[in-house]
Amino acid sequence: MNGAELLVQCLENEGVTTIFGIPGEENLAFLEALRNSKIKLILTRHEQAAGFMAATYGRLTGHPGVCLSTLGPGATNFVTAVSYGLLGGMPVVFITGQKPIKSSKQGRFQILDVIRMMEPLTKFTKQVVNAGTIPAMIRDMFRIAINGKSGPVHIELPEDIAAEKTNGIPFEVHQLHYPVANPIAVDQAVKLIKAAKFPLVLFGAAANRPHICPVALEFIEATGLYFFTTQMGKGVVNEHSSRCLGTAALSDHDYIHCAIDRSDIIINIGYDVVEKPPFFMNKGDTKVIHVNVSPADIDAVYFPQLEILGDIAHTIHILKEALAGVNLQKIDYFQRIRTEINTHVFKDQGHDCFPNTPQRIVSDIRKIVANDAIVSLDNGMYKIWFARNYKSSHAHSLLLDNALATMGAGFPAAIAAKLVYPKRQVIAVCGDGGFMMNSQEIETAVRLDLHLIIIILRDNGYGMIKWKQKGMDFPDFGLDFGNPDFIQYVTSYGGKGYRITEEGMFSKVLSTCLNMPGIHLIEIPIDYSENKKVFLQELQNKTCLL
Repeated sequence: MNGAELLVQCLENEGVTTIFGIPGEENLAFLEALRNSKIKLILTRHEQAAGFMAATYGRLTGHPGVCLSTLGPGATNFVTAVSYGLLGGMPVVFITGQKPIKSSKQGRFQILDVIRMMEPLTKFTKQVVNAGTIPAMIRDMFRIAINGKSGPVHIELPEDIAAEKTNGIPFEVHQLHYPVANPIAVDQAVKLIKAAKFPLVLFGAAANRPHICPVALEFIEATGLYFFTTQMGKGVVNEHSSRCLGTAALSDHDYIHCAIDRSDIIINIGYDVVEKPPFFMNKGDTKVIHVNVSPADIDAVYFPQLEILGDIAHTIHILKEALAGVNLQKIDYFQRIRTEINTHVFKDQGHDCFPNTPQRIVSDIRKIVANDAIVSLDNGMYKIWFARNYKSSHAHSLLLDNALATMGAGFPAAIAAKLVYPKRQVIAVCGDGGFMMNSQEIETAVRLDLHLIIIILRDNGYGMIKWKQKGMDFPDFGLDFGNPDFIQYVTSYGGKGYRITEEGMFSKVLSTCLNMPGIHLIEIPIDYSENKKVFLQELQNKTCLL
């Protein structure tokens, strides 16, 4: 066989069933090998979108997603998606093509040093220079992508190496097991937690894994500890739990920070400093226990006093066994905070007005969609409202990116989610700015015959930046734009479009779309005036002395 055929065999051997991307002429041998394989190629309309899809596939399954591009501009279009996977801890394999490396008649046409470009953005990157090395390289890359903090890896396959004859065979695949935590560190943690008066648990992104979530639930139920989450940790434990204090959508000054400021021990499970800080450690005498597979990255606002390193699920289990039956909640302060949170955050879900407030839109979506529905967010001001007001019942049922926090990822991520979970409801919620960055993937979704709903929150500008601009007393400048007719736009691709024009219309249209196959786009104007009322007035005037 040739190198391309061997590479495809190795991918099949790793359990790869889907590859996202856009091939170029340097990938034609690989494309032919794919044609004769069991792997499905999802042809996208932009390499960036393919990368977002592959990274989301890895995020949801725990198995590396795979995507493909050609050399030069195809590879550079991957850069944002690679960064998305790196900061977000998503296992993904990026494959790019290259001109022949043994002899070339095209000079340096389209040639960039892609390996050097990818080095600071990936866990590992390498060019294939001998087809016989492909089996070892692929086995190693798939292991690296999931070992420790998951992330992206990159392989460059030159055109002549893809055509090179080889007798190589794929390596045997075996499951990777993490080391378990040091008993001394666990004992120290147990002593600190037992001595604490106000212990709290925080679940972060690395805990949001299918094999960790059931153990996390057992831990909370056995210990009675109260918990909260980062934005990317939503759904680790059902947020309808009586021990849930919600999500730290802001870094400070929210109702949840009353509990955080009062706590003397916070057990950070799966938190990484790439996530926006859920709280600042430069306050008071609160101690932090870092539970993760890898050491903490020390930061000015994050410097844990104790680290328990090893398999997260195993660490949670042994902590549960050591703490079960111990009366950890000696006062009802956290319960009183929870009452405040439920009263101010969840009971005031917006008013009967038009345009709708963000919390009203969040409330309508939460009431209408199934418990296991997947809502995929792009990036904008609304993301804070969803993080704060949307209760997640399942892991990754609210997909958001609070690591790279890039615009343009929400819709491609929704496409990947629907491919992974075809029977679950999937909704993409995007601002008008972020949506237009990858809106061409409507064609991909239509071609794949997906049932998918896109909700566009329209404010004709980059709303989050406008909010920051106004908060810094700068004049309104440089952040407004026009939009296409979104209804005609989605219709031109073969989808259906709906424009919300009055109060009460949104929930009815959304219900209809959930029960009708196809691609549906709902355009709804949004009123962000509640930002000032809640974030600058209500929260600044709250009291934690309950």
